[in-house]
Amino acid sequence: MTITVSAKANDPQNSVEVKPEFESDVWLKASWDKFLALTEEPSLDKARFYYDQNLMRIEMSPVGPIHAHENSIVSNAVRLFATLANIIIYEYTNCSFRKKNSAEFQPDIAFYLGNGLKIPPRNNSPVDLNEFDLPTLVVEISATTIQDDLSYKRLLYERLEVQEYWAVNANTSEVFAFAIANGRSGRISQSQVLEGLEINIVEEALRRSQKEEDDGAIARWLLQTFSKS
Repeated sequence: MTITVSAKANDPQNSVEVKPEFESDVWLKASWDKFLALTEEPSLDKARFYYDQNLMRIEMSPVGPIHAHENSIVSNAVRLFATLANIIIYEYTNCSFRKKNSAEFQPDIAFYLGNGLKIPPRNNSPVDLNEFDLPTLVVEISATTIQDDLSYKRLLYERLEVQEYWAVNANTSEVFAFAIANGRSGRISQSQVLEGLEINIVEEALRRSQKEEDDGAIARWLLQTFSKS
């Protein structure tokens, strides 16, 4: 999809409006300054922004019920497990994280887990990763972009060394979970930042959602399952 955004420019005779174009939902070469200008463009206030060194991606695809609901199922599973395990947890939905001149990401869900972390303040600015810690766990939910989540975004999170990354295929209820260390990632079947949480339990919760179990029934099943482990 090609998107036209407006930007004011001054003409010697009169004021004109320049409309640069860019393609959304793909990775494009761009300078950091150009990327920042687009993040401040009013017509893109609903977009999601990613930047990795000299590549940017701006996502404009609307979020449908599959994506939105699976997002809530994963969020609830993580929150319930952390609560029962007495793990300190801070959750951020669609929050922007920015490392100046280098990277930006806006995942579906991000979690800070554990003690001693520099948690971002309560404001509406992107989280400054030069001042505050990276989130411990980052989750991307995909109904249409799973290949990108497993490739470019995975490389971005590897480079930044987020401790754990989950790419969730909302269509198949698969959770591709990766532990990250030393700039590399490896697939895991049990979370390392939520010790004892089996990834297949999260997948089962997603499958129950597809069978049209309501959120309360899924939460009760999760509570029973976590209490036994």
